Amino acid sequence: MEYRSIESYGVVGNRETCALVGPDGSVDWLPFPRLSSSSVFARLLDIDVGGCFCLRPIGDFESNHDYIPDTPVLETTFRGNDGTLRLTDFMPPRAVVRSDTLTKRSLVRRVTCTESEETLSIEFHPRFDYARGETTIESVSESRTTNGHLSEGGIVGYRVTGGDQTLTLWTDADLDVSDGDATGTVTLTEGESRWFVLTEGDGPRPTREDCRRTLDATIAHWREWVGTLAGIEGANRDLLVRSALTMRLLSNAETGAIAAAPTTSLPEDVGGVRNWDYRFHWVRDSSIVARSLARLGATAAARANLNWWLSYLREHGPANEEVLFHPLYDLDALDEETAVESRPDAETVEDVDRTVELELDHLSGYRDSQPVRIGNAAREQKQIDIYGELLLSASELVEAGVTLTEEEWTGLKRVVEHVCAVWHQPDYGIWEVRSNPEQFVHSKVMCWAAVDRGITIAEGRGEPVPDHWFDARTDIHETVCEEGFREDQNAFVRSFEADQALDAACLRIPLVGFLPADDPRVQGTIDAVFDRLLVDDGLVQRYEGPDGLSGEDHAFVLCTFWLVDAMLKAGRREAAVEVLEDILGRASSLDLFAEEIDPMNGEHRGNYPLGFAHAGLVDSVLGLARDASEPVDADEPVATTRYD
Repeated sequence: MEYRSIESYGVVGNRETCALVGPDGSVDWLPFPRLSSSSVFARLLDIDVGGCFCLRPIGDFESNHDYIPDTPVLETTFRGNDGTLRLTDFMPPRAVVRSDTLTKRSLVRRVTCTESEETLSIEFHPRFDYARGETTIESVSESRTTNGHLSEGGIVGYRVTGGDQTLTLWTDADLDVSDGDATGTVTLTEGESRWFVLTEGDGPRPTREDCRRTLDATIAHWREWVGTLAGIEGANRDLLVRSALTMRLLSNAETGAIAAAPTTSLPEDVGGVRNWDYRFHWVRDSSIVARSLARLGATAAARANLNWWLSYLREHGPANEEVLFHPLYDLDALDEETAVESRPDAETVEDVDRTVELELDHLSGYRDSQPVRIGNAAREQKQIDIYGELLLSASELVEAGVTLTEEEWTGLKRVVEHVCAVWHQPDYGIWEVRSNPEQFVHSKVMCWAAVDRGITIAEGRGEPVPDHWFDARTDIHETVCEEGFREDQNAFVRSFEADQALDAACLRIPLVGFLPADDPRVQGTIDAVFDRLLVDDGLVQRYEGPDGLSGEDHAFVLCTFWLVDAMLKAGRREAAVEVLEDILGRASSLDLFAEEIDPMNGEHRGNYPLGFAHAGLVDSVLGLARDASEPVDADEPVATTRYD
């Protein structure tokens, strides 16, 4: 048994948690009941002990999978020796779940024989608490005949327990239980189906009709939401829809918190130590994702995200004297009752803080990439660029016609005041380096954006702007231009301390309005990125220079989309189109993106799917669509012959 490529997986979810399903019909990753909870299946992180839930034909087979259009409902088709099976995987959102038929958190799987006859293999191997806990399974149904087989139409329940957690697997397939595993086979003829429903707690026993109705309701729910989106026409419609759905799955239905990704410790460098837990609510990531959703018409997502941060600041105060916000938080950080509910042994939110970074030494890691980490130590870093993301979000909402409340504006003014006080300090930056803090150029530019947008919002509200806001904006701008630009490189560099090292995040300089795109310094920075950070067609590395970690950092998907956006701003539309086509061609077969791509083999690296990457896709595709009606200047500058 071998590890599958990261990009071969599909993701299903209910806006509370997500599961990753391989083309072999195996659920290899499922934190449950919430995204930041410990895992029930983690074969993705240890193929031997992690646990999985696999439904597939016995013997050899070929398979392919795809989503039901405009939904996150995944269908896998198996062509076996004798017939064809179709596996449908989904997690019904809470809005469509009837409490008398299903618990509010469920993974539902259906296998149907669509041609001839085929024998299904069932392997159910739950392993609680990242495979650290004991697992027991027992039958809890009376729908069996005396010989042990299911009565006609019977649904059997199998109670799964481990520590304080209880799940139930309801199915109309007969399983054998032994040592914490449930396995079986069933031969299906054309038109025949079997259902498998994994639910939280004991819950009601669903009927087959309950399951069919829930599937139909789930499909309708997602198609209705997609129908509210704007700007998704054209050749890239399916990519935009898939990105929108992926970002939506990462946003919590109750709180508006947005996870960076649904996975932990998928390596940036296979066999190396660059393995991180992304199942948290980042100021930066969530703001970028929310703005992209808003650009698709889902303005409520941006408003909910902004309110999450301002509510946290209002209710809990600054993290400390030097930091207004930590870079990331537990997805349940605002909801003490929910947080404690997920850990019955806990008494306070602090007791359930899953952001504390730990290493799971008992797991071998994806393709022996260790350590496997849960939690993320970047929580304790100072990252001053994050405040710019909040003000950019607020500014875009105002431009879209949203009126900020006095309470919201009071919180935003507090953020601007904080930036005025700390912008000159070093930090760990957007890439969360584990080396020493630096005076990162991108961080300063985002501080400028925070103050600039604060001034713009204040002026739009007809309020007086404090003089020191204007002074801070001017000081930041002058300092960045003096300390962050290298004439011999004709480019902005990574930090004030760096003589030559580049940072692709400097491509955001024209995107946030720090300098106009036709400024020679911006054009020079774009050229430098092409020359030194573009490592293959459509693939851009993040930065040069040390970051405190061993191993190799591969091309970062979001940086490519920033390059597309910067070139478009700079009048290089023809080149931007070619770069965009290259990166879009590197999406998975399901139109999903991980964090990074290895230019040597095209394989995806890092956590998957990444909200950052899909936000970048949406912004670039929409940006080019808006620009499409303008003629291309025949004399537009082109950075390299690669995109002539």
